[in-house]
Amino acid sequence: MAIPDYLEKIGPFTYRIAKSHHSGMRVDGVVYADERLIEQADRDKALEQVVNVAFLPGIVKASYAMPDIHWGYGFPIGGVAATSLKDGVISPGGVGFDISCGVRLMRTNLTVSEVQPYFNLLMQELARNIPKGVGSRGKIKVGHREMEKLMTEGVEWAVRAGYGWPEDLDFIEERGCLKGANPEKVTPRAFERGKDQPGTLGAGNHFIEIQEVVETYDEKIANVLGLFRKQIVVMVHSGSRGVGHQICTDYLKVMDQAVRKYGFSLPDRQLACAPINSPEGKDYFAAMACAVNYALTNRHCLSHWIRESFEKTFKKSASSLGLHLVYDVSHNIAKIEEHQVNGERVTLCVHRKGATRAFGPGHPDLPEKYREVGQPVIIPGDMGTASYVLVGTERGEKEAFASTCHGAGRVMSRSQAKRQIRGDVLKRELESKGIVIMAGHMALLAEEAPDAYKDVSQVVDVCEGAGLSKKVAKMRPLGVLKG
Repeated sequence: MAIPDYLEKIGPFTYRIAKSHHSGMRVDGVVYADERLIEQADRDKALEQVVNVAFLPGIVKASYAMPDIHWGYGFPIGGVAATSLKDGVISPGGVGFDISCGVRLMRTNLTVSEVQPYFNLLMQELARNIPKGVGSRGKIKVGHREMEKLMTEGVEWAVRAGYGWPEDLDFIEERGCLKGANPEKVTPRAFERGKDQPGTLGAGNHFIEIQEVVETYDEKIANVLGLFRKQIVVMVHSGSRGVGHQICTDYLKVMDQAVRKYGFSLPDRQLACAPINSPEGKDYFAAMACAVNYALTNRHCLSHWIRESFEKTFKKSASSLGLHLVYDVSHNIAKIEEHQVNGERVTLCVHRKGATRAFGPGHPDLPEKYREVGQPVIIPGDMGTASYVLVGTERGEKEAFASTCHGAGRVMSRSQAKRQIRGDVLKRELESKGIVIMAGHMALLAEEAPDAYKDVSQVVDVCEGAGLSKKVAKMRPLGVLKG
């Protein structure tokens, strides 16, 4: 398949779709990719969505796409768009249904050889201790008033309740709490769906992985992050569960009416939006922030059960095992941030959908420990190959509002994967490679098969080649826990 003729190559890993390509585009489209990834995105129709996003009122600089781009609801997954607070909009399609879905990485002071004799016991303990699967209910039950506190306080609520350590807050995006949350803007149905789900893994592409650090690319930065070769680390990928899905569903209806109210002309109804400073825009942001804080708390409580599982398996404290948090960052979120545009520092609403914030060295929002090296970026791959740790760069802050990829990116829909791949066969194949799989449903396992995803190493190399982020370490999966 040839590269579309409307794409202009403007850098080794950067393509431009000029705003003259389609009447109504307010800005260019910019896609970070190589030829193979461009062809995959074109086949997926995701490039059309890059164009569609460029129609949004108040969009600034460009409609960006990361190398893991694929078709999504309204925005492509892997899409980034920033809008002006003066005349711009906020769009639930630019955040997604799983609000604040994200990743955290925990390190240990254990090596592979030290863990190997206990590995099966550890995986069994994790499987027993972690609530997982579709509609799973957790160990934490909260009433309406307590849920309001969770939504407004985020991880601080969890720490105060005895889950996790106070020091963890330093290593979570926004210190575990996105300001501006207002539970009054959340529907009773969303409260109902979330009351039994804090500290639950869910299903789909969510997982907990025990991983081995197999390579470090920058020893100095790896040391700052506490990473070394042959080290055991734990990656957690989960989101806001039913709360986020319901909030997105509720506000898509609100935004659909807002489009007509404010007279917006959009190429796709799924881009439904409202002015950021309108009642509808403010209400959505306030509800979205509640889901963000729920998701951050959810991952934090999962970390608590992980620490408990290690303690029970190794008969030592989590602290003595070195189970500290490297970082936690979301990749489905809209945030109010300051960025440089045309030589001027401006405040924008940055939508990142399937894209990760990647602040460079010196950014004031980073914990002091990481300020010299840049923000850690946690990139999960598929469960059969590899995952990565990167850091943000100074150049990346100027490129795409300090954004980079969020994972491998799908090349096969979930339904297609289930038609072509048998979960039980996949499980045997992975186990033949030494990867222990704990999964509740074989059909759901097939959805997340390695063949359903792009090559994560290729995606990460493009991000580094384009200057969006820099590789620090590579991990391989040893054990995978899925719903």
